[in-house]
Amino acid sequence: MIHSAHTETPLPAVRDSPQTPGMHESSLRRLQRRAIETLCAGVVVLTLLGPVRAEEPPAPDGEFSLPTAETPAVADPVTIDPFIQLRGAVWRTKAGIVFLKTPIGLLTLTSKTTLKDLKASQEVYFWVHERHSIVEIRKRADGSLVHRYLSGPMTSGTDTPRTLRWWGPDGDQTIHVGTQEERLTDYREGDPLTVEVDETNTISGVHDLQYDLQISQTPPAGSDVQLLLSGTVSKLKSNFVFVRTPIGLVMLNSKIGIPRVKVGQPLTLHIDHEHVTVSFPSTETPIPRRSASPTP
Repeated sequence: MIHSAHTETPLPAVRDSPQTPGMHESSLRRLQRRAIETLCAGVVVLTLLGPVRAEEPPAPDGEFSLPTAETPAVADPVTIDPFIQLRGAVWRTKAGIVFLKTPIGLLTLTSKTTLKDLKASQEVYFWVHERHSIVEIRKRADGSLVHRYLSGPMTSGTDTPRTLRWWGPDGDQTIHVGTQEERLTDYREGDPLTVEVDETNTISGVHDLQYDLQISQTPPAGSDVQLLLSGTVSKLKSNFVFVRTPIGLVMLNSKIGIPRVKVGQPLTLHIDHEHVTVSFPSTETPIPRRSASPTP
């Protein structure tokens, strides 16, 4: 058997063709530039195809927009004389006598028929409007009504029978006689009358009620006080000025801003919250001027 001899001719080794370093770096830069251009083109396409949204940037942490502050309505100046609006706390009580501390001084209520169950946990709201006055006694804890007294001239209701008409802080109010019609037979139209009413404005009793006011201090800032009171100086004693007014004799401490006065001098006191104003109405009679034209 003849075997053929197989001779493998080795192939020459293939070597990478040598390249210069400058050509290699140039190729890399071209590849990087193309990649960046392709990426930017894709971002532009996505931006153009994406939805358009108008959003405000979020506010920085700790900052927020303050609401526009509303200017409080300015209350109309008090022109009714006399007029008093006060709020007081029970200080001391006796049988038929209650001493109240108010922002301007001591208010004393007296009665022979009521005011026998007032407590230190109650507060009193007090109004005077010309010949009318109102005393409301409420629990300080929840504001519930304990007593409400109305004083003033008896005025019959015009629209509804067996009713009376009374002034109130929110306007004229209708008062129902209820079961007290017999007690009112001794009163005539215009007679001074004090009644107690319940939450339905129905009379529950007929009483006597007096009050005494001493103005000894300037009310603190923010006090809910309104007062307009005119009278005539009747007495001077130490630092006190006694003024006779339509609501009786009122004692004023000169330290609230009353200048030197004399007995018989008219005086008007106006208190608006913490502001105190004292004025002296002129009592001089104007002298008539003679006419320059000749008398015919």
